[in-house]
Amino acid sequence: MSMLSNLELIRRVPLFALLTANQAESVAESVTKRRFKRGEVIVEQGEKSNTLFIILTGRVRVVTSDKRGREVILATLQPGDYIGEMSLIDNQEHSATCRAEVQTDVLVLGRAEFARCLPENSSMAYAIMKGLVQRLRQADRKIESLALMDVYGRVARALLEFALPDREGQMTIKDRISRQDIAKMVGASREMVSRVMKDLEDRGFIETREDGSMLIKDRLSTLG
Repeated sequence: MSMLSNLELIRRVPLFALLTANQAESVAESVTKRRFKRGEVIVEQGEKSNTLFIILTGRVRVVTSDKRGREVILATLQPGDYIGEMSLIDNQEHSATCRAEVQTDVLVLGRAEFARCLPENSSMAYAIMKGLVQRLRQADRKIESLALMDVYGRVARALLEFALPDREGQMTIKDRISRQDIAKMVGASREMVSRVMKDLEDRGFIETREDGSMLIKDRLSTLG
C-alpha cells in the first residue's frame, strides 16, 4: 500500500472509476491511508465517525448486536466496498459495527471532503446511490429469508451468497466459514446449523474438500 500514491490507489477503486483526471486528483488530495489489524473495529454501532472508509485490501465483517451481546452478521465486505456512507448522508449513528476480519487497508475520506466531492463528482454520487440500493436489496433478501424460509433455506442462501466460480467454473467457497458464523448470519443456533450442514453434505448438496474449501452443487439453489 505504501508504494502507491493516493491517485494510483483511488484509480483502482470502483467508486472512483468514472472520475475525470481533475476530479481524481482532487479526491486524491483529500484521502489518507490507514491500516486496521485483524479484529480491530473500524466503525462501531451507535457511534459516529464522520468518515468514509474505502477498502483497498483485506476483509470486513458487518455485525449488529443487542444489549445481551448477541450478534447477527449482516455482510462481509471486500476490496472496493466502502463503509460509513449512510452516516455521512443522514448524520446519524452507525447502524452496525464493522470489524476487520484480517489485516485491512483503507482509504479515509472525511465528512467535509465527502460533502464537497458529491456535488462536484456526479459519477461518485451515482456510485454511492447505487451502493445504497444494493445494500437495501440485500437487507430485503435477509428479511425475506428470516420471515419465509426454514433453517435449511436460510443456510443454503447464505452459502450461495459466499460462493464464487473457481478455475473449473464450479461454485466454491474458498475460505472456511465456521458454523458459529453461519448461525449468526441466519438467526439459528450453532447446533442447528451443524445438523443442517451435515445433512446437506450427506445428501450431496455441498462437498468439503481436503483444503477446507467447499464445493456448492447446483441443486443447492433449490433450497435457497
